[in-house]
Amino acid sequence: MNNMMLGRYLPIDSFIHKLDPRLKIGSLLLLLIAVFFDAGFIGYGILGIFVIIMALLSKIKVSQIIKAVKPMLIMMIFLMFFNLLFIQRGTLLLELGFIKIYDEALLQTAYIFIRLILIIIMTTILTATTKPLDLTLGIEHLLLPFKKIGFPTHEVAMMISIALRFIPTLMEETQRIMKAQASRGVEFSEGSLKEKILSIVSLIIPLFISAFQRAEDLANAMESRNYNPEAKRTRYKQLIWRFADTVSFICVIVMCSLVIGLSFIL
Repeated sequence: MNNMMLGRYLPIDSFIHKLDPRLKIGSLLLLLIAVFFDAGFIGYGILGIFVIIMALLSKIKVSQIIKAVKPMLIMMIFLMFFNLLFIQRGTLLLELGFIKIYDEALLQTAYIFIRLILIIIMTTILTATTKPLDLTLGIEHLLLPFKKIGFPTHEVAMMISIALRFIPTLMEETQRIMKAQASRGVEFSEGSLKEKILSIVSLIIPLFISAFQRAEDLANAMESRNYNPEAKRTRYKQLIWRFADTVSFICVIVMCSLVIGLSFIL
């Protein structure tokens, strides 16, 4: 868990790092929309190549991408398993008692796997190439139109950036608690179902207490520095939209349009 990638910024000099955070956030939203269109394996293949190119331009190593995907494998397997059981359309391929597997279920399960992988990689690229402060500024700028109707843009942007910032910290805290509990004889992988549930409870309760303590410490630190979310403030760093951002955004729009178009053709 010390190698948790999601939410961790990597200080690397790359093309993606230099792009405007507003572009990266907007591009991620567009790509996430495109991912959920049923574009077939051709569309997902094109989108996958585009994501790989983004990863190469950001200079993120393959091992780091694997570290980002690995913690989500259990959830992915869980979703895929239930997807295979509950989708009963198409040609019956296998029948073992009450378990029936259809070709349509296999196809949809493959789509779910590809979508989750792409979502995790794209989100990892965003957080690994964008500083938390830049991420906050980017979200706040994108939400500015909603400020006219009283939407708390700054507060929402701050909460999102703080949540992303503390994902690696909470994962490290989880590992520390697991080691502490294991030294006291708690087994997380062995024993009966009841014992496993009790061991998980012994992990969750200290983790929640630690999370609330960190939240209180952060709130006290912000309050001691006279932080006021409603106050008007100037910024030392200003976001500047460059020509490279325009070209990159056009490429993203073309890619998303192509994938969405394929979903209507195929």
